[in-house]
Amino acid sequence: MQWVYIAIGGALGSVLRFFLQGHIQKSLPGAFPMGTLGVNLLGSLVIGFLGGWFMASQPSTGHLRLFLMVGVLGGFTTFSSFSLENMNLLRDGHGRLAVAYILTSNVLGIGLAFAGFFLAKALIRSGGEP
Repeated sequence: MQWVYIAIGGALGSVLRFFLQGHIQKSLPGAFPMGTLGVNLLGSLVIGFLGGWFMASQPSTGHLRLFLMVGVLGGFTTFSSFSLENMNLLRDGHGRLAVAYILTSNVLGIGLAFAGFFLAKALIRSGGEP
């Protein structure tokens, strides 16, 4: 049953992201991805709030936690999860692990995005279908 809460929340979060990201980008046009930045920052604020709220709440909020944090915010932005995980590492005194996680995620993530892009281009040039 948990997956139903996550699936419904994820669908809602994805639709919210689509509309909010587009609205922000139209309101603040330019090359800088203000829509994505706005969504990621808002998601980080909300997941931090919910993380603190649910930490202090009763265990009976499990389904609501899954719906909001894994579902809605997972569909809205996974950057919010990344932010919460780093906040937890820093809060728990694991500063080096947080820095390693931040650097590894960003450097490898961007590097792998480039690798996937160039792999797709190479396959297309060799006659493969996109």
